[in-house]
Amino acid sequence: MATIKDVAKLAGVAISTVSYALNDSTRISQATKDKVLEAAQQLNYRKNGFASDLKRTKTNTIALILSDLAGPFYSELTKGVQEVSMTNGYDLIACSSQGGAESTAVKFLREKRVDAAIILAHNISDDIIIQSARKGFPIILLDRQLSIDHVVQVEVDNHQGGYDATEHLIQHGHKDIAFISGPQNAHDSEMRYSGFKAALRDHDLLHQTKWLMQGDFTREGGYRATKILIAQGNLPSGVFYANDEMAVGGLQAFRENKINVPGDISIIGFDDIQLAEFTTPPLTTIKQPKYEAGALAIHLILQQLSGQIVNPYYKLSTELIVRKSVK
Repeated sequence: MATIKDVAKLAGVAISTVSYALNDSTRISQATKDKVLEAAQQLNYRKNGFASDLKRTKTNTIALILSDLAGPFYSELTKGVQEVSMTNGYDLIACSSQGGAESTAVKFLREKRVDAAIILAHNISDDIIIQSARKGFPIILLDRQLSIDHVVQVEVDNHQGGYDATEHLIQHGHKDIAFISGPQNAHDSEMRYSGFKAALRDHDLLHQTKWLMQGDFTREGGYRATKILIAQGNLPSGVFYANDEMAVGGLQAFRENKINVPGDISIIGFDDIQLAEFTTPPLTTIKQPKYEAGALAIHLILQQLSGQIVNPYYKLSTELIVRKSVK
């Protein structure tokens, strides 16, 4: 079955241009629309399963689609979305994107069972989002970049946060620094990594690939990555974990191997989850505005549903929180 990417390739245009053409947007010329529609016809491309052309009734419900409903990071984000939506008379459905294209979350998008969606899930493909977003069905993307009509991006300044975390270690005399990343296709992890590399570069420090480990943003992932780091021997003096949950797993691995934090090795996380200040030692981290991101996302949804025009992109600042895990 042909996808929107196949149409874009045959027509020789960007995926966003195909979206504009299929939705009769005025942002592209008629000649370009005709070229895209001809390519779609040649490939027998259909927006199968997408109910954008069906008559819908207002549901007064908004979907919050997350990679995982568990974990301390999501609770503050969800709280921000929930409080604003309830105050304005909207119900909230939180969905997990586990299962990708076959998930219940994708069914909500395809069949328009809600009035709008907020998405923080790297395994919901661009293709699905492009085909789902419509006038009257706005989508807010958190910590992800996809510039098309009816999609608004709300992003934390992950690059700057990654830079600040790394520079904090450097300012404490650390030159050999490891990075424990999130999932390979997670945009927020990639931007934190880019900040990490930029800080090393600005201080004329080497980026050693042997100290680059991949976790999956979970405590277990951080634990496993840290165990591999320890098994290699020749430990770095500092570790930047791309989120706090992995840092908590790392603390456990170091403790089991009788490696003292921060006496033997310093660590820093990202997120400032509630647990961070209660670990042993309390975790130095980069705070991102989780509640504020959720509240902003729902406010932008409500503005669009009422017919207002909003900016397509918003960036939120991070903050270094100094505790006891860096020496």
